[in-house]
Amino acid sequence: MKFNNIKLFAIAILASMTAFTCNNDDDNNDGFDGPDFSGTYVTQDQMARPAINTVFVNDGMKDQFNTTVPANQGATFQPLFEDKLLALNPGYTTNALGFDAATFTGALATDVLTVSLDGETTFANADLSTVLTGRTLMDDVIDIELTLIFGGPMGTDNPGLTSDGVDSNDKAFLSSFPYLASPF
Repeated sequence: MKFNNIKLFAIAILASMTAFTCNNDDDNNDGFDGPDFSGTYVTQDQMARPAINTVFVNDGMKDQFNTTVPANQGATFQPLFEDKLLALNPGYTTNALGFDAATFTGALATDVLTVSLDGETTFANADLSTVLTGRTLMDDVIDIELTLIFGGPMGTDNPGLTSDGVDSNDKAFLSSFPYLASPF
């Protein structure tokens, strides 16, 4: 009988502690009301391919580009990107991907990074057989972009314009998270 009394006493204490620690007073948030979703939110900057946007988006149109939904960017900005491409490289015909000016600038004007869920993740591999399936820290994005803009159909035209001369990061990347080298 003593054991049953101890169990009942323990259950009573547990029940009373629960009653004192829990309540359903949803109006008492102790000063925290959660996130505020009121108001109007707008995109301030789109940076999927920052170097491309820096070069191809005309001055005075940066805010418009940054606030345009990616699904609408191609139609709005592709002709402007094509004009800029042909101004930068008047001899452009196709690039190493086989893209003519309209196709190439159409791909560039939509500011999204595509990601391959089942293949190689790279901005572009060495032979350009896999392109824009993501990006690794080791990808030499600027050289790839310069090659596609100035390198012509084989990627070998204008060799002085197809590399920025920076072949690696100034510090080795880490082999584990966060992967980036220390800034100091």
